[in-house]
Amino acid sequence: MTSIYAAMGGEDAVQRLAQAWHTRCLADPVVSHAFARGHHPAHTDRLAAYWGEQLGGPARYTATIGDHSGVLAMHSGNGEHHEMDRLAEACFAGALDDVAITEPRLRESLTAWFTAMIAEMSRFPDSRGDVPAGESVPKWSWDGRVG
Repeated sequence: MTSIYAAMGGEDAVQRLAQAWHTRCLADPVVSHAFARGHHPAHTDRLAAYWGEQLGGPARYTATIGDHSGVLAMHSGNGEHHEMDRLAEACFAGALDDVAITEPRLRESLTAWFTAMIAEMSRFPDSRGDVPAGESVPKWSWDGRVG
């Protein structure tokens, strides 16, 4: 069976989805708060590499940028933010529409993956220091998380 990454169209499709999501996040008055102090100039490219690796694409993120622990640390120590998380998920659903990902099984798998990753990013609300070193980028298949 083909990977989610391949089914959605590979690197170009992941890049378009990451850009659409990021654009929606910046436009949302609550979610944009996460970017209020700025973001890396190559944020969308880095995000696409991270997402692509999780969804069955090449290990571009870990080869050139970092590991999962680094991503977790960026998202940790900000307290709980349930409303922002739900709105980020709504931005993702809108981004799927923006890039015309409509095939039901693909859309369902991507939505389940994104919801799980939002929860993953919320694992350490109290302190970045709680994030263990050396965590691998999670992998996702049609049946859920595989690593």
